[in-house]
Amino acid sequence: MFHGGGFHGGHGRGFDSDEVLGKVYDSRVIGKLPKYLAPVKGWIAIGASGMLVRTLATLAAPYLVSLATDSIVAGELGRAGIVVIFYVLAALFTWGGQYLESVYLAIAGQAIIYRMRTEMFDHLQRLSLSFFDTHRVGRLMSRVQNDVYQIQELVTQGILTLLTSVLTLVGIAIIMITMNPSLALFTLTVIPAMIIATMIWQKFARRAFIQVRRAIAIVNSQLQEDMSGVRVIQSLSREEENMEQFDEVNRAHLDANVTAVKLEALIMPMVNFFTGVSFAIVIIFGGYQVLDGTMSVGVLIAFLLYVQRFFEPVLELSMQYTELQRAMASGARIFELMEVDPDIQDRPDAIDLPPVKGEIIFKDMSFAYEDGKNVLHDINLTINPGETVAIVGQTGSGKSSLVSLTARFYEVAEGSVTVDGHDVRSVTQQSLRKQIGIVPQDPILFSGTIEENIKYGRLDATKEQIVEVAKTVGAHHFISRLEKEYETQVGQRGLNLSAGQRQLICLARAVLADPQILILDEATSNVDTNTEQIMQRALRKLTKGRTCLTIAHRLSTVVKADRIIVLEHGKIVEEGTHKGLLTKKGLYHKMYQTLSAPGIEL
Repeated sequence: MFHGGGFHGGHGRGFDSDEVLGKVYDSRVIGKLPKYLAPVKGWIAIGASGMLVRTLATLAAPYLVSLATDSIVAGELGRAGIVVIFYVLAALFTWGGQYLESVYLAIAGQAIIYRMRTEMFDHLQRLSLSFFDTHRVGRLMSRVQNDVYQIQELVTQGILTLLTSVLTLVGIAIIMITMNPSLALFTLTVIPAMIIATMIWQKFARRAFIQVRRAIAIVNSQLQEDMSGVRVIQSLSREEENMEQFDEVNRAHLDANVTAVKLEALIMPMVNFFTGVSFAIVIIFGGYQVLDGTMSVGVLIAFLLYVQRFFEPVLELSMQYTELQRAMASGARIFELMEVDPDIQDRPDAIDLPPVKGEIIFKDMSFAYEDGKNVLHDINLTINPGETVAIVGQTGSGKSSLVSLTARFYEVAEGSVTVDGHDVRSVTQQSLRKQIGIVPQDPILFSGTIEENIKYGRLDATKEQIVEVAKTVGAHHFISRLEKEYETQVGQRGLNLSAGQRQLICLARAVLADPQILILDEATSNVDTNTEQIMQRALRKLTKGRTCLTIAHRLSTVVKADRIIVLEHGKIVEEGTHKGLLTKKGLYHKMYQTLSAPGIEL
């Protein structure tokens, strides 16, 4: 249902996978980075300059120690003093370079994170509902949080650290060869053996790190599921069984981490071993050269210091290998997500929908969530301006799909949906939806106060307007009894309010936007009888002059509708008033007998 760009399917992993490591170098990811680097290239240049200064000063330090040592041995204390001054200057350059590197690369990294997350958030908001129907929110949040951080690490640390390590290795090798070619060649003979050992370590470490990511993903999934369903768990006394299940996945996570830690613990001793071997070579062969006078003591000391520093970047490169793979995989997932095109897009010639009266016409309309599997078939329906139309039917009959197409949350497969004669595909989505108010079955409240939630769709609303609409929908009574009234924080998902109170706030929010078309998608199905009565009284006032589409399982909420549409298997099978449909003795009559509450006036 959605369309991706060059990344989609190219890697065979998709952006729903957190457990796969990528290539060490992915040209498609690297090719996307300049866009984000351009605004911060100045900061990166300063940070890179600091890194270069620090590296050069670090390379110079052992050589200066060599000169100072030889000067002292030769009794040239004045010369040694000058060298010491240069050594102190090198230390200052090292400190200054480190400062510039740390500060400006951090600033650049945060700027990259800011821009990338902002773009991803904006992009996600514009994707069609069909995309969110098939992708888990938790995975998408991981893209916005974890993967963006990995890219920031790649840009500001990974690549530059890699370049610094390579520069350090090459610089030390050149200096050592320049100082004493024969000893340098003897010393560097351990490199092939270390490369082979590192490659073997990487093979096992990569597998272990993937297992750790898989294990923590399973732990998080289990934790989220159990916390979300804690009421069901407690009601069925499933605590012990769930604890056993969680202990199993948590134990797997522990075992995976222990394995990874053991492998990670091998790398430092391995580097120390090869460093020790190199030290031994320098001491043995260098010692002979010092004794026969072909090499000075200072050069021997410098060699020992260079050998020690030579293997530090080797260790960094070994550790960066997996980080680079992870960053490339994260980048591929991010840019693949960014290249997903919304199913629903404004046409180039789309116009703003003018103020509407509320006429809605479905003409020969069919709709499918998946190609070839229609859930609505040949719908022909005209809803007049100001008319209240109730849509009823069994679960899966297509009620919600029908009203979703009115707001163009999905695209019709065949036929058309028009509002006041305008095909919804010919107008901009924003201008269409601004004239439609929707109250969903599950009341969604956002972090903030009650007042902020009510004016969510109309930020310029005054306090008086907010209070007035709250009174109209019957919410003012309970709001005024709260300690902070309209300034009360709704809490996480509004759980400090009852389901009925949340629904009244959602109704107030929809009405405050002053839509000409009002859609109630089973808005009263989760509220108590008292709240339902309050909402019904409010709706009788609110629907005057407005077109209203009402979906309900409770037939008590649709009795007084101007017209009732009965859907079955995606088709309109009956249409008429409450009394008229009862007289027909059809599907509606059967539903009414099965579902209606006693005491309804026919």
